[in-house]
Amino acid sequence: MNTVIDAHNISKTFNPETIPIYAVRDVHLHLERGEFTALVGPSGSGKTTLLNLLGGLDKPDKGNILINGVDITSLRPNALIDFRLKNIGFVFQSFNLIPVFTARENVELIMQLQHRSKSEIDERVKILFQEIGLEEKMNTRPAQLSGGQQQRVAVARALASKPQFILADEPTANLDSKSAIKLLDIMAKLNKEENITFIFSTHDPRVIERARRVITLVDGQVHSDTRAIDTSGEHFIPIDKE
Repeated sequence: MNTVIDAHNISKTFNPETIPIYAVRDVHLHLERGEFTALVGPSGSGKTTLLNLLGGLDKPDKGNILINGVDITSLRPNALIDFRLKNIGFVFQSFNLIPVFTARENVELIMQLQHRSKSEIDERVKILFQEIGLEEKMNTRPAQLSGGQQQRVAVARALASKPQFILADEPTANLDSKSAIKLLDIMAKLNKEENITFIFSTHDPRVIERARRVITLVDGQVHSDTRAIDTSGEHFIPIDKE
């Protein structure tokens, strides 16, 4: 496998001008292409902050993050936006779909920003809605969709740009068991068939049991890092730290 994300000694603090609170502290992390990884830990452990740093939605106070060899922490804002657009897909806990757009329009938007042709967009949208099993809901607005359906549309939107990896922040938190399992099935299938790297922040045992690597954060630091030794995800071995 090839390293897709390489984070060196990254830290992020809040209230740096008074009493600094470390959300992430001195984290070293290497993620390989095709991994299906869960970031776990108690509330306040730094999971979402670390995910935002890896995705370039926030910037570390120190350290650097390389994605495919590109140091995203040194990119200017416009270059960073362009880099995210081409390389990273995001799935948010609150879906973040545009309410006045149809499901189809929400998925199309990112490809329009990439200036793709109408024929290419139409073909990609057709494939994605087949993948998520919502072909009949393409012209429906988010308010008329269930939570599980909205999250599946959010996954399709994340996949629209053909990203190399997807960051998902508590993607099953607002879903019932049936919807959560369906969503995980879709993401596991895409991970296996298209070698898309998935990184989740989660409390959900249903996500954790599917993960093939589990990174546990405590007080903003990596407490443990284990990788599954079989395809069930039930047996894990520790990963050697630097």
